[in-house]
Amino acid sequence: MADDLALKRTVPARHVFAIYWRSLASQIRSIIEYPADMAVMASAGATWNILQFAFLAVLFANVPDVAGWSFHEMLLLSGLLSVAGGASALFADGIWNTGSFIVQGDIDYRISRPAPVVVQVASSHIGLQSFGEVALGLAMFGYGWYGAGLGLAWLPVGILALVFASIIQAALVTALCAVNFWIKGPMSIFAFLMIDLQGNSMRLPLGLFPVAVRIVALFVVPVAFVNFVPVAVITGHMSAWWLIGPPLTALASLLLAAGVYRLGLRSYDSAGH
Repeated sequence: MADDLALKRTVPARHVFAIYWRSLASQIRSIIEYPADMAVMASAGATWNILQFAFLAVLFANVPDVAGWSFHEMLLLSGLLSVAGGASALFADGIWNTGSFIVQGDIDYRISRPAPVVVQVASSHIGLQSFGEVALGLAMFGYGWYGAGLGLAWLPVGILALVFASIIQAALVTALCAVNFWIKGPMSIFAFLMIDLQGNSMRLPLGLFPVAVRIVALFVVPVAFVNFVPVAVITGHMSAWWLIGPPLTALASLLLAAGVYRLGLRSYDSAGH
């Protein structure tokens, strides 16, 4: 069913983006109707970043560096990861609903609509915490940039790092959420594991961890290219040739997400089967 209705239909890209933005706009309008909820959730996202800043401030009040990384360089790591996670929640948070949509059969009527299912699912929800998370993440990134003494020459690289980080984050979450087409559960366990891996390791220099963790973060589930690799290059901890990694990883992650979701839809036969 999914193969016939969703995979063989050719939809103009302009039409797809129009549907995506209309769906996202409807979510924003519904959020504005409840300003108190929006304020509370945005504050929650900001609070998490404030706690991260406080942790780093206390840590570097007692040690001069962590594995050769300074306070401001660590702020760059945390800030970039927060922006990537917040942007993913802002533009594609609905992808976390993949599992519940599959179990409840809500994928059925999305298949019949003239737009890619993954776009409809991704734009079905906005994470309210993302507003505060992105704002404070950008503040941490900017303060870290200034404190690390990075000039305007690296600014284009920094902007591209923010863009590629957001793409990689959203694409990897999408690919891992699509695994629910086969495991048939409402919770996206593998995506949660990835977020946990990032929270525990990607806010710290990768050199602190065993070789196995570094290999996984660089080449298996390439979360290191979200924040660690670009920041390490900008701050001189890695050679410049590593800069090719984030755009290639972004492209590969997008292809992976589209491919896994496509295969998942092919195997989908409705909640009643």
